[in-house]
Amino acid sequence: MPQTFDAIVVGARCAGSPTAMLLSQKGYRVLVVDRATFPSDTVSTHVVQPLAVGALARWGLLDRLIATGCPPIHTYTYDFGPVTIAGAPGTESSPVAYCPRRTILDKLLVDAAAGAGAEIRESFTVEEILIEDGRVAGIKGHAKGGAAVTERAKVVVGADGRHSLVAAAVRPDQYNEKPPILAPYYTYWSGLPIDGRFDTYIRPMRGFAIAPTHDGLTLTVGGWPYAEFDANKKDVEGHFLKLFDAVPEIAERVRGAKRVAPIAGAPVSNFFRKPYGPGWALVGDAGYNKDPITAQGINDAFRDAEQVATALDQSFSGARPFDAAMGDYQRARDEHSLAMYEFTCQLATLEPPPPEMQQMLGAIQGNQRAMDGFAQMNAGTISPMEFGAVVGGAH
Repeated sequence: MPQTFDAIVVGARCAGSPTAMLLSQKGYRVLVVDRATFPSDTVSTHVVQPLAVGALARWGLLDRLIATGCPPIHTYTYDFGPVTIAGAPGTESSPVAYCPRRTILDKLLVDAAAGAGAEIRESFTVEEILIEDGRVAGIKGHAKGGAAVTERAKVVVGADGRHSLVAAAVRPDQYNEKPPILAPYYTYWSGLPIDGRFDTYIRPMRGFAIAPTHDGLTLTVGGWPYAEFDANKKDVEGHFLKLFDAVPEIAERVRGAKRVAPIAGAPVSNFFRKPYGPGWALVGDAGYNKDPITAQGINDAFRDAEQVATALDQSFSGARPFDAAMGDYQRARDEHSLAMYEFTCQLATLEPPPPEMQQMLGAIQGNQRAMDGFAQMNAGTISPMEFGAVVGGAH
């Protein structure tokens, strides 16, 4: 039976739609399916870090995001109690971050994929990943209220999150695994203004952050160690609101604000998965997932989308064998991600910084170049090793 599509992408959010858009722009026939309709919300990270902003600019989508009225974030602050670090998260070419509502960002990305020529099927449930002779060959599923259909492709791309159906079907090797570390939750408020900053407060066994988003609203996100998950899940709202008591000034401001959304969130496991095999590939959280405390999910999704689209183009065009191109994708992903992964998992413990970290934070407070480096490391703009070089050069 002939293959109808070059690629079928399962999942249409921050990893799937850009992958589909980039492949479609290269002239490939791409189908995107998602059980959601757009616009719609999702439990996920929200910050578009400066490197991801750079990707939007390359794709010609940054002006579209700016036109939605999403406020730019030019400063990250980290309040550790005795020490506060404030720095710029970006680079000269991509100086700011954004914290858009996912209802707006994801719709923008879906529309961009459709505009590039991808076929989008919303409200589509994948029932089965077709595997023939040890190779993924397509999908079987149905639109809402519709009959089951089968679609075939050279490659099925799983962009469907950490609970990926594609990953469940192909059972890829999983490595660098760590259990859930943090129980994170978030919500939105009106009447809690914050201008151009992403403020993070770290206290013993507690942490929370505040950032501006669309329509004059403010995102608050925070959590506690996973060891407290079972006890605290009986009253998530109460425990979430108590987070702000650690900083009385913020607690007072929150009491004067109006919550405009439910409190959402969930603990996540941490892992890398092999992101390719015969007839399949994984991008975004489907292939590599970590605690959201460093808000790297969108950054990672956009980077994966560009790299996997390049690798698949090399394979589809005959320039390189599939395994060689995709092997390079895996190596580049892992090499880029591992240091941030370890940093994130350590930060997610919410344990007090070790003495050497406390000493370093005290030393860089007030040194703007070093504080910018700290903000850039947390934003994923530079690696922890590059930050070490910045601190060394700042003395």
